[in-house]
Amino acid sequence: MSKTAVRNKPAIRRDLCKGCGRCIESCAQHCIVLGTEVHPASGIVPVELDLARCNACGLCVEACPEPFGLLDPEEADRIALADAAPPRARPTPVDVPATTAPLRPGVTLFMKGAHAGAVGALLAGCRAFYGYPITPSTEGAELMSRLLPQVGGTYVQAPSEVAAVNMMYGAGAAGTAATTFTSSPGFSLMLEGISYMVSAQLPGVFVNVMRAGPGLGNVGPAQSDVKLACRGLGHGDTHAPVLAPATPQEMLDFTFLAFDLALRYRSPVVILADGFLGQMTGRVVLPERMVRPGLPAWAVPGDAAHRGNLVTSILLDPHDFEGHNRELVAKYARIAAAEQRAAPYRCEDAEVLLVACNTPSQLAKGAVRTLRDEGIRAGLFRPQTLWPFPVEALRPLLGRARRIVVVEASDGQIEDELRLALSHAGLGAGLPISHVRRLGGVLPTQAEIVEAARAAAGSSKEVAA
Repeated sequence: MSKTAVRNKPAIRRDLCKGCGRCIESCAQHCIVLGTEVHPASGIVPVELDLARCNACGLCVEACPEPFGLLDPEEADRIALADAAPPRARPTPVDVPATTAPLRPGVTLFMKGAHAGAVGALLAGCRAFYGYPITPSTEGAELMSRLLPQVGGTYVQAPSEVAAVNMMYGAGAAGTAATTFTSSPGFSLMLEGISYMVSAQLPGVFVNVMRAGPGLGNVGPAQSDVKLACRGLGHGDTHAPVLAPATPQEMLDFTFLAFDLALRYRSPVVILADGFLGQMTGRVVLPERMVRPGLPAWAVPGDAAHRGNLVTSILLDPHDFEGHNRELVAKYARIAAAEQRAAPYRCEDAEVLLVACNTPSQLAKGAVRTLRDEGIRAGLFRPQTLWPFPVEALRPLLGRARRIVVVEASDGQIEDELRLALSHAGLGAGLPISHVRRLGGVLPTQAEIVEAARAAAGSSKEVAA
């Protein structure tokens, strides 16, 4: 029966009413008013009906844009019966595991860091890319645009970074870990969407080739997005693994690893490179196997088997949402315990510990060699994960160390992560920490690092004396 033939007084489904008020405008008898209470299922304030003066004209039902907001009572009864009926049995979704295929062993290429990251993503099973060009990360996106169609993948140049991250949300909900290449201003625009992905527990890999800021800054290398990646992934209590490669080889290896982490923990993963690393060319050895993606049982790809799944970042009941947040916090704790990674260099007897990552760690490694030639026992502690910070790998080195020197291209953002990790672990009390910092697209030089380490070594000897 069409709406125009309805002559019964209307009924309302409060959980479906959008509170738009069109029915109020259509009612000549003034039987409908805006409500005053939020409906817990919809999060919207539905209208209220007072049908004492209703003449069953049906205009309100005609005006309602929601098919089942206002409706004939007989239809409401049928819907209620259908809602009360036991659900029809659906196939139970099961995990379709990823598979691997062998590659020719020992294949060596020379490529830019951004290109290496793109190759690592493809070999890890990435079949979807959504992004917006921004220097100095664009080369990674360009290579993906050429290679993804050859493996049946999807490449979309989004109209903005905001659009790109929401496309990644959709791909993640369908069980596909997508990737994007961006740089600092673009990463800032993605943070809200990353928060949604953290809450909905969706996989995705974000390669951020950091450039100088604040603002548009310039395209020089920087490390000033550490606080965003480690402490500010959008609103809420958010964390996700943050990997810090130092070479083109690690750009490939860490991007490959990032997809495994993203799917294993149902989480975004951030790769923080710097502008030099994205552009520099280096020797890269390909892995021995490539991944063919599977399909997780929790996904919502649109088929009948997965139709009962739900992916959402919203829970309107505060107590329900607190429970959800506690589940997320427990997951963060599992990640923090299992995924700390570091690469110490000549730290076994080091009295002066340099702490650095990305391209500055390469300069710090050269400084360690110079200092060792001078008889100064220096070592490099290179965190490969910035969240979680690898404090457990640092713990056994602190007994001999007399001073730590943090080398970075930001105003103390890496040092803040170090200090916070030491404080939470109850370590490093009384251990002096100094630093070498450059800003605005300039990296610390090897000479500056050597000079700071010499000064630290001299101060340590004076304290010891």
